[in-house]
Amino acid sequence: MQSNQDQWLIVGLGNPGPKYANNRHNAGHIVVEALAQTAGATFSKHRAGAYVANARIGMLPGGRPGPAALLAWLDSYMNTSGMPVTKLMKFYGITEERLLVVHDELDLDPHTLRLKRGGGEGGHNGLRSISQMLGTKDYHRLRFGVGRPPGRMDPADYVLSDFPKRELDEWAVTVRLAAEAIENVVTLGFSEAQQKLHTA
Repeated sequence: MQSNQDQWLIVGLGNPGPKYANNRHNAGHIVVEALAQTAGATFSKHRAGAYVANARIGMLPGGRPGPAALLAWLDSYMNTSGMPVTKLMKFYGITEERLLVVHDELDLDPHTLRLKRGGGEGGHNGLRSISQMLGTKDYHRLRFGVGRPPGRMDPADYVLSDFPKRELDEWAVTVRLAAEAIENVVTLGFSEAQQKLHTA
């Protein structure tokens, strides 16, 4: 069994409630939900202000279940993401070395996925809150590209609008690929997963 030092905490960012469920800004939440569904894991409410699922991620050689990981989405708004994330890390004894945050990314073309560690937040309120609460930007991210808003549309309005219904099948594929990238992080390690994703 893994120690907490080896176990990943995968946090999908978003806003709580049905009003925001299919927003671009909820991409992280959507990916983590999909990953839990694949793993047959269910979320339960945690006192840190989040919903958490214990999951075995991916498959090991010989068809054995993959490593254990904690999946979480937050029961708080995007700009206060830092508090529940740090509470979860403290509760489970997880450091930023094993934190992976999944979030929407305006600065990547739609359907583009990138793994990175550290760096700026690109104006993303959820990342900014987490960095402030952790006192560091040196944690892992899976960036889920949603592209820039059309014309003069306000970026805030854009990310708080739903994925277009006519594009849902395409986005479902991207969500699945994002879940696979997370599986690779957990089973292969971050560097190898990053190389695999970026050379695909």
